[in-house]
Amino acid sequence: MSLATTLLHKKAAPWWLSGPALMLFTVLLLVPLALTAVLSFNAFDPATGVKAGEFTLEHYAHVFTDSYYHAIFWRTFWIAGLVTLICVLIGAPEAYILSRMGNPWRSILLLVVLAPLLVSVVVRAFGWSMLLGPEGLVNGALQLIGIGPVKMLYTEIAVVIALVHVMLPFMVIPVWTSLQKLDPGVENAALSLQATPFTTLRRIVLPQVLPGILSGSLIVFGLAASSFAIPGLLGGRRLKMVATVVYDEYLHELNWPLGAAIALTLLVANLVVMLSYNRLVEGRYKRSLG
Repeated sequence: MSLATTLLHKKAAPWWLSGPALMLFTVLLLVPLALTAVLSFNAFDPATGVKAGEFTLEHYAHVFTDSYYHAIFWRTFWIAGLVTLICVLIGAPEAYILSRMGNPWRSILLLVVLAPLLVSVVVRAFGWSMLLGPEGLVNGALQLIGIGPVKMLYTEIAVVIALVHVMLPFMVIPVWTSLQKLDPGVENAALSLQATPFTTLRRIVLPQVLPGILSGSLIVFGLAASSFAIPGLLGGRRLKMVATVVYDEYLHELNWPLGAAIALTLLVANLVVMLSYNRLVEGRYKRSLG
């Protein structure tokens, strides 16, 4: 075998090894996404349904010009942003405490953090509906201190609370992983040089865990913006988010092209927001590390 053939085989080896994964990725993601994109341009007649072979931009024009969809997209993204912010404020300190714990308390707290992932999202949503209802435990506690009853079920409050509960592990784990790579000697050196604990946390720890915070924020925002079960069960029929509108268009209105157009618009908007946030945080991370 010649040298050129050997080099060619070495270059082709990674492609052969990654071939099955690439094929699975193509079949399960790219092909359905392409079919959804084609469907979003199909014409639709309420009497006959989807008109195969006839294409139009009417559905996208409807999404971009109708104030109804503007309000739904705005509600979806501000709820997703608020959930992400709350998860950062709760999850980052929780991960820091977790990283400083010793066994067996670290294992116990890690189990507590991961335990919600073992329960179905639908079951957790029903649990929150009972807790936040007019006769629920939360309103009962508020009435004991002279507040309430407060309407929380079928409002943004219920959706935000339940989404934070569901998404928090996706913030804690990336931040905790970043903290595992942090050398404790660096933190101790800062403290030995008379830096205050707050300054050490801000100047030493925080810049090095920014990649974990970035990863967790992107995961939480993407999942919160596209969530369906919790907005559907805790938001009710009036509090619409993009995923519930897509569901309605597909199964109630049977307007599949419009549903596909809304879904793809959400996907593109999600990508724009997350890529912009990624660039912003990565830029600050690079500047902080010099």
